Amino acid sequence: MRTLIVDDEPIARQVLREDLERFADVEIAGEAANGQEALLKIAELQPDLVFLDLQMPVMSGFEVIQNLSAALPAPFVIIVTAFDQHAIQAFEAGAIDYLLKPVNESRLQRAIERARSMQGKQAEIANHLDLVASSTKSLAPAGSRKIIGRTGAEYHILNSDDVLAFQAERELVWIVTARQRLLATQSLRAIELRLAGENFQRVHRNAIVNVNHIRKMAALSSQRWLVTLSNSLQLVVSKRQAHHIRQILNW
Repeated sequence: MRTLIVDDEPIARQVLREDLERFADVEIAGEAANGQEALLKIAELQPDLVFLDLQMPVMSGFEVIQNLSAALPAPFVIIVTAFDQHAIQAFEAGAIDYLLKPVNESRLQRAIERARSMQGKQAEIANHLDLVASSTKSLAPAGSRKIIGRTGAEYHILNSDDVLAFQAERELVWIVTARQRLLATQSLRAIELRLAGENFQRVHRNAIVNVNHIRKMAALSSQRWLVTLSNSLQLVVSKRQAHHIRQILNW
């Protein structure tokens, strides 16, 4: 696989190059230090695979993705960045994987295997082109109905309807679904702001619930409630938040 490395930091490019040299079927075709140079290199070298940083001068990684539909054949993109808050946009834009710096060796191997498995499949390449052309026109975290959770080094893309609650435990925030708990990539406050206007309501300083999954409410006192969710999880509603729950449920 002919591969292009795009990052504005020379050391980061060198480290990734050395990591990739361990793969016999990966050929480093070139490097680029910014987005504009990346587009020129893609047109010139026609790589199969691009490792792309997001935050770069001149042109960001997302701007590169937005312009990839003009490149034929389109390479597969693996995002490599120090920030995980853009993971969902990267997948929606058409990236086939998302790696956090410093890159874990096993995660890099899985990313290469994923790219390898897609190589030569024209249908996937065509779909990739269409996805890049359409999805990146509306990249914005606000109002998105997709939520990203993490288990170990893997990311899971969830529909907001499948999320029952968010729970904070000290510095960690858990995403609660019917079957599992995943680590969130944002703070509880950031999640609350992002999902404003949807069916999520803060019930406590440490919890946000999907009101569509509330199955029972029991009064603990005149101003405190106990809510039971569809997975039988029970949460106490604080005095400060109790009136919001009643309003949403038309009580």
